[in-house]
Amino acid sequence: MRVIFTLLLLTCAQFSFAAGDAAAGKSKAMICAACHGANGISPNDIWPNLAGKKEGYLIKQIKAFRSGERKDPSMAPMVNMLTEDDIANVAAYFSQMK
Repeated sequence: MRVIFTLLLLTCAQFSFAAGDAAAGKSKAMICAACHGANGISPNDIWPNLAGKKEGYLIKQIKAFRSGERKDPSMAPMVNMLTEDDIANVAAYFSQMK
């Protein structure tokens, strides 16, 4: 039984995202404000709102832009400046907003 529990924990751990620090993400999120709004609510229908999106979703999308899986000429330079910790923190910041 202990082996099954350990395997279950290891399996679940590989699919989880590390929780970011929303306070640390606030300063990094300033680069997002020009398009996505200061509070994560976009001033233009061209760019999506980020406020209230799930943390894991935001992490996945930022990493997709960074890897080139998703392509956008304005996003690439922005996300290439972010470290793994920055990504987690920015995602935590926007996810906790209403």
